[in-house]
Amino acid sequence: MNIHRVGVVGAGTMGNGIAHVFARSGYRVVLCDLEPKFLERAQQNIAKNLDREAAKGKLSEQEKKAALQRIELATEPDKLAGCDFIVEAVIEKFEIKEEIFRHLDKICRPEVILSSNTSSISITRLAACTQRPDKIVGMHFFNPVPVMKLVEIVRGLDTSEQTLQTVRGLALKLQKSPVEVKDAPGFVSNRVLMPLLNEAMYAVMEGVAAPEAVDEIFKLGMAHPMGPLALADFIGLDVCLDIMRVLQEGFGDPKYRPCPLLVKMVEGGRLGKKSGHGFYQY
Repeated sequence: MNIHRVGVVGAGTMGNGIAHVFARSGYRVVLCDLEPKFLERAQQNIAKNLDREAAKGKLSEQEKKAALQRIELATEPDKLAGCDFIVEAVIEKFEIKEEIFRHLDKICRPEVILSSNTSSISITRLAACTQRPDKIVGMHFFNPVPVMKLVEIVRGLDTSEQTLQTVRGLALKLQKSPVEVKDAPGFVSNRVLMPLLNEAMYAVMEGVAAPEAVDEIFKLGMAHPMGPLALADFIGLDVCLDIMRVLQEGFGDPKYRPCPLLVKMVEGGRLGKKSGHGFYQY
């Protein structure tokens, strides 16, 4: 199947980054979100990031303008019906993703692959919401999407080899590095990363060290470019909490219990960089 038109559901940080890389690579993109203000903000962010790439000589002014012109904004999900491939990139809540996948399954042609940018939720479970489980796959990009090379490709129980190869090929055309993993809570990236961030939060909560000290140890001692608490702020503390809860539910193991400090901060609206306050002030 030839893919020319790509739908992206969700215009948040990940969604607008995914729309950016597809448009930059020559695909026509329908970026869909129910909130016009999110679409407007996404359009501004994409333009700003393309400007930055042009300033660095990564693309010409003409290529930048062409990429922007390839992106169509939509508030009606039915506008995605004509797309050849879909990436869902909404909040990390199964119930919301389930509703989206059920609707996409109804409106999209039978041969269209539906992928999810989920960072922890079961692809097999999402596939069970559709009549095309062989065409459901995880396509987990990393933030910031235009910069990070990795795409974690997640194979559900019924995902076909043809679907995997199509998505692998797409990732390569986006100049990304696809790595295949099997469906399990948190896959590989967040199954390993999130408990690390969670444990760093416990160290702060228990008074072992200040956030700055924890991060400095990881930067200087482990050569991490960013400390775990600064990274948690960058990801979003609400996202970290959602993923820890998926891990806790999926494995039933108390070692995945979210740090009480993380829970308290999210309840208090301290979500990290996006809210202006997390472990650090922004």
